[in-house]
Amino acid sequence: MKTTLHDFLHHTTYHDLPDDVRSFARQWLLDLIGVAAGGRATSLSRIIHTHAARHFGGDGARMLFDGREVSPAGAALAGGMTIDALDAHDGHKLTKGHVGCGVFPSLLAMSQAEQRHDAQEFLTALVLGYEIGTRAGIALHRTATDYHTSGAWIAVAVAALGARVLRLNATKTREAIGIAEYHGPRSQMMRTIDHPTMVKDGSGWGAMAGVSAAYLAQEGFTGAPALTVEQGEVADLWADLGSNWRITEQYFKAYPVCRWAQPPLQAVLNLRQTHGLTSRDVARIDITTFHQSRRLAVTDPKTTEEAQYSTAFPTAVGMVRGTCGPADVNEASFSNPEIQRLARSMVIRESDTYNAAFPAKRIADVTLVLNDGRELRSGPTEALGDPENPVSLDTVISKYYAYAEPMLGQARAHDIQTHVLSLGEEDDLTALLSLLTTAV
Repeated sequence: MKTTLHDFLHHTTYHDLPDDVRSFARQWLLDLIGVAAGGRATSLSRIIHTHAARHFGGDGARMLFDGREVSPAGAALAGGMTIDALDAHDGHKLTKGHVGCGVFPSLLAMSQAEQRHDAQEFLTALVLGYEIGTRAGIALHRTATDYHTSGAWIAVAVAALGARVLRLNATKTREAIGIAEYHGPRSQMMRTIDHPTMVKDGSGWGAMAGVSAAYLAQEGFTGAPALTVEQGEVADLWADLGSNWRITEQYFKAYPVCRWAQPPLQAVLNLRQTHGLTSRDVARIDITTFHQSRRLAVTDPKTTEEAQYSTAFPTAVGMVRGTCGPADVNEASFSNPEIQRLARSMVIRESDTYNAAFPAKRIADVTLVLNDGRELRSGPTEALGDPENPVSLDTVISKYYAYAEPMLGQARAHDIQTHVLSLGEEDDLTALLSLLTTAV
């Protein structure tokens, strides 16, 4: 394993992090916590927490917003899948996926299990997880022939963090990362796009694999090398650790649906507001987008997973309701006849130009065909929250409360926000750990 990665992983301190990097870490952490709180209302989260409690016995880590104590691998599994249950967490364009949703609950679990309660260390480790996970994701896309889910590179990042938490030496750190890469879920992303189910982006499984890899390496289990770290063709990705902070490249998700569905949703919302329209003014919605967005083909969802992995359904929701939030992708909302009308009649085409721009840019162009015969066109539109056009912290906080407060209550949500946005300024993590692991 490259010395650069080992030194960066084990020797970076809170004081080595630029101020803006610390701010991004707090922002993404708050967003992840809000999404986790919202995700606890899903059947997916209920099932995986019950599964972890029954089959991942052990002690040391209380599960996120659950309170029951399980093994660190079980807590990471339940937490990662709970955040992924509501597709509203940050991501990265070139990984075509997400890092924080697996890194955060794994770090939370291992910090509890190993009694690591230093707040500055927690924030520093979270940053390192983003840095390693983002690079591992880009490296995997560069070297693999298939498109794998986020769990594949989350496993690598989590194993590296586990090596830091467990204070493994260089040899065992290398083995941990190799075990995680080998055992991480190389699950096929487009399979779950075509057939949306609770397996989703593999994030929780990758978190579990990464935590397990770290503990296995501690005991002497071997698994090196990790090719996404050690192959020469990806060396450039690891050479700028500590100088190019990829945590600043993550995007913010304004809506709880796949990022690929958000450009047409945003285009419809823009047209609706600009022209003062209601859905009753619209005969049909035509979308031109990129291939992956068109593959989100569910028009009549029966589950929240199908609603979140759809282009037509959330776009119709946006036209009818003027927004799209957690309640809109809940099964109770699927029977709205106006949403069904627009979703079922939607025409979705793909553009060679937009295909060529993907994944660096995700673009859609929407035409509203009105009942009076007019056609209103959005022009090329991208989703809100890209790193080139970041949202304000106030926007992140507002979203956090929209997701967290219904589950946690105003007082607990406020206490979490206070601790997270000052994380590192106080020494101890104990109060925040309690707020995050007490049952809802």
